[in-house]
Amino acid sequence: MTETPRQAGAPLRNPGRYAYSAFAGRKPFRWPNGARVAVYFALGLEEYSMGEGLAENLVSGGSQPDVLNTSWRDYGNRVGAWRVLEAFRTQGWPLAILLNSAVCETAPELIRACQAQDSEFIAHGYSNADTLAGLTEAQEAEYVRRVAQQIRTATGASPAGWASPWIAETPQTPDVLQECGYGYLLDWCMDDQPVWLTTRGGRILSVPYSQEINDSSAIIGRQVSATQFADMIVDQFDELSAAQDGQPVVMSVILHSFISGQPFRLRALRRALAHIQASREPLWISQPGAIASAFKSLEPR
Repeated sequence: MTETPRQAGAPLRNPGRYAYSAFAGRKPFRWPNGARVAVYFALGLEEYSMGEGLAENLVSGGSQPDVLNTSWRDYGNRVGAWRVLEAFRTQGWPLAILLNSAVCETAPELIRACQAQDSEFIAHGYSNADTLAGLTEAQEAEYVRRVAQQIRTATGASPAGWASPWIAETPQTPDVLQECGYGYLLDWCMDDQPVWLTTRGGRILSVPYSQEINDSSAIIGRQVSATQFADMIVDQFDELSAAQDGQPVVMSVILHSFISGQPFRLRALRRALAHIQASREPLWISQPGAIASAFKSLEPR
């Protein structure tokens, strides 16, 4: 990452999309079911371009053609995603799908299986070989509209939410998404509650998305084990549930089909799901779109 030169003591730059709000002292409320913790699980279904663009790799430094990493990623939509879907079907919990719209072309059976489990489809770009960074505003608007149209054609409904590939935005991304009809986005991770972002055309809601309880950043990035990742989920849930501040929060768990879909990791994940299911606290196992709608409905209060 390159560092932009800065003069010592100069005024600080900030995102400019939201104001500071201290977590302590906010007016408390409750989620549906009387829950204080809203939990959602998001499964990334992604496609990559062999030998070009960005890529998630298990092993770095390989030669081209990169058979090892390409076939490892392809395991996700061929096998791993089906295992994760079955685990959540057995659990009786809904999933959010972070969908590269290219999957509508390459694995239509998988799209239908997700629909059969009432999954919510969240637009995640066309491919994770892509990045929004460097696009002109016109190119970006055409791109996000194309992704929405492809998902709408495949599923019958437009995606309400957006998650940028690699969480890479341009300076105009929230403006473009709001103007293209998206209702919320998952790129920003600065809070445990939804936060309104300002745009030039109004507002767009930021729904919490974890960069910590995320199998990509944890298992691939930090090299934690499957057991450690499951423990992270359990500890996150237990700590949020035990908090005495009275504030409602969102807990997100981000999974990827080629990572958590590996059987030994899925076995550890099942233990974390069972732990949450056994909680005596009121639970709301939800999806980002429902969380956004519930938060918006609180505004008159």
